[in-house]
Amino acid sequence: MSDAAHPTAAEVRAAAEAVKVALDRHLDAVERRTGDDDPAVYDAFNELAAAAEAYDERLYDRYDEVTPFEIPGSDDSMPPYTGPEEPNAVTVLIRRDYAVVGTQRLLAQAQRIADLDPDVDGPVIDADTDLDTDERSGTAAVVGGSVHAALGVLFGEYEPDEIASRHKEFGLEEGDSTLWVAAAEDLPEPGEWLNAPFEQADPQRVVCRFDVSSVFDDELDEADGHDQR
Repeated sequence: MSDAAHPTAAEVRAAAEAVKVALDRHLDAVERRTGDDDPAVYDAFNELAAAAEAYDERLYDRYDEVTPFEIPGSDDSMPPYTGPEEPNAVTVLIRRDYAVVGTQRLLAQAQRIADLDPDVDGPVIDADTDLDTDERSGTAAVVGGSVHAALGVLFGEYEPDEIASRHKEFGLEEGDSTLWVAAAEDLPEPGEWLNAPFEQADPQRVVCRFDVSSVFDDELDEADGHDQR
């Protein structure tokens, strides 16, 4: 890069000030957030990420120095957006993974739900399955020792967001999760994609995405273990 293309010291200083302003806005949005998915927090996060990236670039171009900050984004994992500029419809794709780490807790919670609601939906275990109770049909036999039946009862009773917030109560451990917001030209016909709901997900139509993974925590831990300039 030629000297003429280098940012001035004033431009670097201005970029630093922009980071400070974005940082204050992000903290203000976090303090005022109305829930885990508050759009104001996401907007402030993106503004802070853009300001930090701009400052890092100018700092490097001017002084050959870098910052110790790395804000995870989706640029490396998603292709460029090619969807409509003014979408007429939106598709929201959500995936959350859980490990069953407390089988007895899961079974007990599901059986409690079944006992409270005789009409609860869920797979009924085989009548020949050994149970701790003498009853082998009806509500008492809905769960028994079947994790499969317990999961059916649990997810039939609670909304996914409630399970996400109470997963420890149900003997579950969170894995990765992601949410994609994709643009569409028009709303599909009713029932059109129900047999394969995720098959036609097009990364190039994703307007924004939000990922949660322990890998981000691991990366931060690794960074903390190295000397920072």
